[in-house]
Amino acid sequence: MESIPIVDTHVHLWHPKHLRYPWLKQVPALNRRYLLNDYAAATENLEVTSFVFVQCDTHPDDGLKETDWVTSLAAVEPRLRGIVAWAPLEEGRQVAAFVEKLAEEKLVKGIRRLIQGESVDFCIQPKFVEGVKTLAHYGLSFDICIFHPQLANAIQLVEQCPHVQFILDHTGKPDIKNQLFEPWKQEIKTLAGFPNVFCKMSGLVTEADHESWKPLDLQPYIEYVIECFGFDRVVYGSDWPVSTLACDYSRWVQTLYDAVEGCSSEEKSDLFYNNAVKFYRLDK
Repeated sequence: MESIPIVDTHVHLWHPKHLRYPWLKQVPALNRRYLLNDYAAATENLEVTSFVFVQCDTHPDDGLKETDWVTSLAAVEPRLRGIVAWAPLEEGRQVAAFVEKLAEEKLVKGIRRLIQGESVDFCIQPKFVEGVKTLAHYGLSFDICIFHPQLANAIQLVEQCPHVQFILDHTGKPDIKNQLFEPWKQEIKTLAGFPNVFCKMSGLVTEADHESWKPLDLQPYIEYVIECFGFDRVVYGSDWPVSTLACDYSRWVQTLYDAVEGCSSEEKSDLFYNNAVKFYRLDK
């Protein structure tokens, strides 16, 4: 693989002795701290020029603390160029004061309130929709993190928020392990029809068989997302360290690079670098 500059749009860092992460108890393989030095070791053979931290589903009482902690890390790691923070968007318009406080930190580029662990209808509740709408006022984007059965309602959410910039994490978490495509394919096509939605090429390996996945298992999903969104609205993300459940960092980069091997250098640069800078406004 040729050396290409990479912006990683989906990095997690956590410190269980510093902040509370209730979900880690159910994933013993990840239940330890993952810090800047670990990420540096994972990416040492690659040209990762910058990265975006994405909130790690801390205990709600630690949401602002997580953003403050990561901001302090950026003071010693210049590659940390953006934060996707947590906010209780289900509070509706009342969340504005919380979001305003986050927006005061220039590193905060967007918000993620995890949907994947909620009911199918969670993201179309009126108060949640109102909470998402508030992000446009502060120039913040929203990361949609769902499992594929929630994709239909995620489309309804996007439809009601035309002024918010959205990015779909992990291509909507299709069932790659069982090679299921519908209704994911039709719903991805519908979602891609909204010009304010990007799609993050991340998390595919953990939706495949962790022990025995092959690049060919992922290829049709990668190709279809690019077909629908085009090279101007897809971005690379590692989902590290969650991705380590299925492979090391380099293998995922190599797999995605091989999947677009026949594409132009400009298209590869858009996928791995340019679109990330544009979507998360990393040049500001």
